Amino acid sequence: MGMPDELVRKQVYEGWSAFVDNLEKSLEILEKEIAFTSKMVNACTLEWCEATERAMDEISNSLFSISEPSWLSKEESKKLKELKRRVHDVYAKYKAAASQAK
Repeated sequence: MGMPDELVRKQVYEGWSAFVDNLEKSLEILEKEIAFTSKMVNACTLEWCEATERAMDEISNSLFSISEPSWLSKEESKKLKELKRRVHDVYAKYKAAASQAK
């Protein structure tokens, strides 16, 4: 049996890792939705914009509220930083798509 701190760290790591992976998947879904909708004439409705903005806010708030644990590997730290940059890129794509709705 492992030491209590090792057992807890393992559980926290698995939960943390799954959370970050799911945020990444959510961002990919949103990015595809924005790319698809931005190609369609009149698809960027006010309702679509509001729903997309809510989704962007949720992903962004979740990503930026994550503090990097001290045990985080360099690869995972890099992944988190890249995801945070990517949120800004996806938001820029959303704003370009949303400008068509006005």
